[in-house]
Amino acid sequence: MSSLNVTHNGTRNPKRLAPPTPRVALLIFATIVIGVVLYLGRSALTPFVVGALLIYILDPAVKLVARLNIRGRRLPRGLAVLIVYILTFFIVVEGLALLLGPLVGQILAYVRDLPQLLAALEGAAAQLREMYGTMDLPVGVRNFIDNFLADVGQGAGDFEIGSLLPIVRALVGTAAGFFGFIIIPIWAFYILRDRVGLAAQFNAAIPPAWRTDVWAVVTIIERVVGRWIRAQLLLGVIVGVATYLGLLALGWFVDPRFLQFAVLLAVIAGVLELLPIIGPIISMIPTLLVALTTADPFVAIIGVLVLYITVQQLENAVLVPKIQGEAVELHPSVVIFSLIIGGAIAGLPGAIFSIPVTAAARNVYRYLFRRLSEEDPAVPSADAPDMRRFTERDVDVAPEPEGEPTEIIPTDEEATAVSDGSHEAAPRP
Repeated sequence: MSSLNVTHNGTRNPKRLAPPTPRVALLIFATIVIGVVLYLGRSALTPFVVGALLIYILDPAVKLVARLNIRGRRLPRGLAVLIVYILTFFIVVEGLALLLGPLVGQILAYVRDLPQLLAALEGAAAQLREMYGTMDLPVGVRNFIDNFLADVGQGAGDFEIGSLLPIVRALVGTAAGFFGFIIIPIWAFYILRDRVGLAAQFNAAIPPAWRTDVWAVVTIIERVVGRWIRAQLLLGVIVGVATYLGLLALGWFVDPRFLQFAVLLAVIAGVLELLPIIGPIISMIPTLLVALTTADPFVAIIGVLVLYITVQQLENAVLVPKIQGEAVELHPSVVIFSLIIGGAIAGLPGAIFSIPVTAAARNVYRYLFRRLSEEDPAVPSADAPDMRRFTERDVDVAPEPEGEPTEIIPTDEEATAVSDGSHEAAPRP
């Protein structure tokens, strides 16, 4: 893609996508090869995905520390990374010291009481069956329900121990992959230390006429994924704390049984916040099992439903619009579809990351569609006001001079600019 040019009437319009030069063809071929290699080695990528998240979370802190002036000199970036590592390690250790003890104790207590919880569930199911037997239902509806329950029971009766083998393999693979996580802090250290230089090298490898649009696409993806990561961390903490306070209230006013597992159930609610829509539903199930073992299960179940529905409505109506904004704004039907497809492709990690990937793909498509459609009068030009919500830097730049183009290396701030349209970019000199 090229920069803007000046038309015969003095207006400036972006050029269309230029035919691929040999350099661009080489870049496309290399991208395809790298994509194929990553796909073939996808089973070993999980630690590096975690490492990439670690890099993104720690990079702002590294920038802040690296800008400190000591006797008129800035700290070396490597030393800044080391300082951030030490502070992060201290915070994590202290946090685990406060949380891990109660959490492990409540996990063990929950596992110990699991037979009682399941027995209470069976008792509730027996009561439902008794109520169902006394209900006056049409013959067709009753036959349909009876056949459905019979099929479910037959499926449960045909359970084979061999069906547990995939789960066992997954657990073994996770244990083996643990050793891959050991090298991730070292890998992340080198990336964080040399990130500015790596961005400059990447910029130098991009054809000059394509750089504006490549960096626009990069910043679009960075904005969506970055806002999603920050939002999910913050939402998980808020939902976990709100659930914990609600469980304390249920323990004080309904039944002390909720106090026994408050930390565990709150952590489950915060972690499952990573799965929108279905996460809160899943996190409510273990709490409902606890409610069945209380002195008054009916009141306890109503209290649990009120608590989780209130937290979810607070999240959807207040927290998500304020924290996520428009970066990951997807219709619920698209969210559910993305979760299912992502889960089918890559399991639980695929379901979790399907939301930011879908949102980023949507925004990149919008940007490229408008950049390639400037001759269509029904489509806004690339420098139209509504385009600035997708890209930080306007593509409104001066035409390239005659002759060999000059390679421009972006600064650290330019390479990582957030595309919220709040800044006006000056034309290149």
